[in-house]
Amino acid sequence: MVTDYICVLLAVPPFVMSPIHHAFFNYNTSIPLLPRCWQRSDLFLTLTPINIATYPSSSGAPHRAKNSCKSPSEEQHRAIKTNQDLLPETPWANIFYDDFWGTLLTHSGSHKSYRPLCTLSFRLNHALGGLEPRGYHLVNVAFHGAVTGLFTLLARLLLGHGPWSLLAGLLFASHPIHTEAVAGVVGRADVGAALFFLLSLLCYVRHCRLRGHEGPRRLSVWLLGSLGLAACSMLWKEQGVTVLAVSALYELCVFYRLKLRQVVMLLCKRKSVHLLLNVFLLAAWGAILLACRLYWMGNKPPNFSNSDNPAADSPSLLTRTLTFFYLPSVNVGLLLCPDTLSFDWSMDALPLVRSLADWRNLQTLAFYSALLTLAWFGLRTQRHKAKGKETNGKAHCTSNGRNGHSNSNGHSYHCSDPQEQANDHRAEPPHASSAQNGTKKHYETRTPLPTTENVVVFSIGLMAIPFLPATNLFFYVGFVVAERVLYIPSMGFCLLVAVGMRSLYVRLPRRGSRTLLVGCSAALVLLFGIKTVLRNRDWQNEEMLYKSGIYVNPAKAWGNLGNVLKNQGKMEEAEQAYRNALYYRRNMADMLYNLGLLLQENNKLSEALHYYKLAIGSRPTLASAYLNTGIIQMNQGRLDEAKRTFVTCADIPDENLKDPHAHKSSVTSCLYNMGKLLHELGHQQEALSVYKEAVQKMPRQFAPQSLYNMMGEAYMRLNKLEEAEHWYRESLRAKPDHIPAHLTYGKLLAIKGQKAEAEKYFLKAIQLDPTKGNCYMHYGQFLLEESRLLEAAEMAEKAAHLDSGEFDVVFSAAHMFRQASLNEVAEKYYGRAASLRPNYPAALMNLGAILHLNGKLPEAETNYLRALQLKPDDTITQSNLRKLWNIMEKQGLRTMGP
Repeated sequence: MVTDYICVLLAVPPFVMSPIHHAFFNYNTSIPLLPRCWQRSDLFLTLTPINIATYPSSSGAPHRAKNSCKSPSEEQHRAIKTNQDLLPETPWANIFYDDFWGTLLTHSGSHKSYRPLCTLSFRLNHALGGLEPRGYHLVNVAFHGAVTGLFTLLARLLLGHGPWSLLAGLLFASHPIHTEAVAGVVGRADVGAALFFLLSLLCYVRHCRLRGHEGPRRLSVWLLGSLGLAACSMLWKEQGVTVLAVSALYELCVFYRLKLRQVVMLLCKRKSVHLLLNVFLLAAWGAILLACRLYWMGNKPPNFSNSDNPAADSPSLLTRTLTFFYLPSVNVGLLLCPDTLSFDWSMDALPLVRSLADWRNLQTLAFYSALLTLAWFGLRTQRHKAKGKETNGKAHCTSNGRNGHSNSNGHSYHCSDPQEQANDHRAEPPHASSAQNGTKKHYETRTPLPTTENVVVFSIGLMAIPFLPATNLFFYVGFVVAERVLYIPSMGFCLLVAVGMRSLYVRLPRRGSRTLLVGCSAALVLLFGIKTVLRNRDWQNEEMLYKSGIYVNPAKAWGNLGNVLKNQGKMEEAEQAYRNALYYRRNMADMLYNLGLLLQENNKLSEALHYYKLAIGSRPTLASAYLNTGIIQMNQGRLDEAKRTFVTCADIPDENLKDPHAHKSSVTSCLYNMGKLLHELGHQQEALSVYKEAVQKMPRQFAPQSLYNMMGEAYMRLNKLEEAEHWYRESLRAKPDHIPAHLTYGKLLAIKGQKAEAEKYFLKAIQLDPTKGNCYMHYGQFLLEESRLLEAAEMAEKAAHLDSGEFDVVFSAAHMFRQASLNEVAEKYYGRAASLRPNYPAALMNLGAILHLNGKLPEAETNYLRALQLKPDDTITQSNLRKLWNIMEKQGLRTMGP
């Protein structure tokens, strides 16, 4: 119960929070074959050897690229889990040159989200706790608590110490719209920006209140602190720079309490020079910050896809205009009634407003009418009134809605009509200190509270100004609606609700009516809290989150839900989810790719190829689709087609791609597989050229150990043992527990005559993974060459037991048993190998040979004949069969020969 209560106040899920679901992906899609195999000929039979060192099995494993549909988990993945700027080996300075996702800010595909301080906080989290999610969530919660406290302090400065500032703080703490910003780790950008936003604003408020009562040095400290904190807010998230405009609004409408007419008149007065200088300073600092940021990101705006912001991509000016005017009303609707929330509002979640006849234009009209009415109420010109309204000859005043006179602490109370205050209409800051016995009263304790009209104008500005960057008025943004963007604007909304409740309270004549109003305020906070708790449950794991978004954005929600179901092993449900996503949006390249990947993993290769081709048609730069297409073609024996596919993939540039690191990883994997294809065809020099190109193109996060290992393989095939040893060592340096490199390096040492050292590497491979039969098989081959036949047979039996379904391992184990003269055991394993590949001629021929050797002549004849049906021109099988028939004729056995 205590945890839930804290969650209501802080608008975050309990600390059993969802983990960061994805892990770094190892892009090694295939592991190289060993260059040599062990062969023994016999005058009586010949056992056909095969390469056995594939670990794991060759390039049949599909490449699993990240889903590039931008969802909270995917953003988390890119901003934290695959962001190289968080790793200790990455220089700290990189944070200030890369965007929020770790892409170089000047890159054409960069999102241009420059938030180095937020990334720095993630790096500190990573340094302290790695990828443990609790630490990340704890920081978000602490930030939200701090923001709530600072906002409540601001509300007290505007509304006094009564219940209305508390109401504003509780509304902000419990508002459901904050769930995404606090529960989603990447929402820290918004929460951190809000923290420094408020610190900057409060420093400026302090600077204003101390004017005329402190020396210029202290005033400068508060002013410079405000400007510096504004820069920090912008470096947490872009919209933080708007605090400078909010500070200017505070000075005009709250500190100077100016009305619209007075702002114009002020320009003609000499006394206004100080005010104009302050406003100019704020504007100049904002211009400098924006200019620096524009320069730092390469003087180019980001590029967004059609699905991110469909309205921005519309060719119709009318559609763009109507839609952009409509979207602010949707955002305010979410603040007023946060009933329908979603993790994603992109694509067609909000259909475009295409004509004047669309009924949603009425909602737009109502919204702007209400906004203008509130603004007129706050800015209208008033007549100078008396300091108080006389009631029975006495001034009747209220403080925060309560009757009373000036209190002992020096606070000025509001008059019964909040509009009626002394000192309301001065174009100069009120001087609140007076000399008493040679001392000065503290200015801040004597400052009158602003009028209702002042607070209304400031609240509208606090709600509207930070939202301006998201309106598409100055530049297009990469979203339609984003709930986390409303984190700062919701402060203005909460202030508006609180000041409205205060005004109603003052005007209600009866105590019962006022009690009812207080009860309604408490009920509103309670409803917000309950909704926040319910929404937090959606954020506890990805499956619940995506299911909650199906109603708003079915295409994106079904697609991401398919990824979750697939990770859970629910393949049929995942496939149906992908098809549901494509039903709503047929050209989603990510979903087409993910469906193809699922089908490929289920060995439905023809269907997988179909969806990969559709994905490529929808997005010709999707390198991972080319990669998996080439892998399928290679495994189907369509080597020329596979090579062409890999070459096409390798030539795709990374310009204007949102995730160039993932693209480069796919391109590197394509080059790796193309080199492996050439390697297996015996074209070692060409393979080496491709591998070297892969080394040049691979990104920082690419795991290079298999690539280096394959380069060692190619050099070994060319008998360049020194170069091969160099790359084997590089592979082990990149990943000291890389098992294939231990096996291949052990083989190389054996060839060089360093037998004892070679045996250490084979044993180390077994120690690293005792469950892999291939490790025992390689060690057994080494023992076989050393004529340690019984030990070799023991290793073969372990290998075949562990990998009983792997043809390569079982077939090689049978060969080793034969070499150890354990013919009965060899027969057993040759039979198992033939059952695993019943149409493989070499398996049938060798089974026939061992049966021949063991005296089971009719069974041997049957397997020889089956092998010849599959490969009629095999001279070894023909020779063995003739020898078998001669023996059968001598023994008087009937043959099936001519």
